[in-house]
Amino acid sequence: MTLEQAQKAVGDWIKQYGVRYFNELTNMAQLTEEVGEVARIIARRYGEQSEKESDKGKDLGDELADVLFVIICLANQTGVDLQAALKKNLEKKTSRDSARHQENEKLN
Repeated sequence: MTLEQAQKAVGDWIKQYGVRYFNELTNMAQLTEEVGEVARIIARRYGEQSEKESDKGKDLGDELADVLFVIICLANQTGVDLQAALKKNLEKKTSRDSARHQENEKLN
């Protein structure tokens, strides 16, 4: 699925099941909540915190998809073409950072 297709699929889902988009501020709060759920899994599963029994069944992929869903909602309701934005962002990173990371002694 391309980002363009994902944006259409989320828009279609909202029209069919979601009634309407939550407003941008509500979606921003929702995004923060979803990122927190991802952070909890990462901190406990891959970090130094011990994983609680209630966290062991959590699916990182599902939580990341929740983050992506809200990002797509925000993009749709603010008129951002994520596919074009990501392409432009990668071009910016390439021109700015093409040698930076390779020359970083901390990464070698």
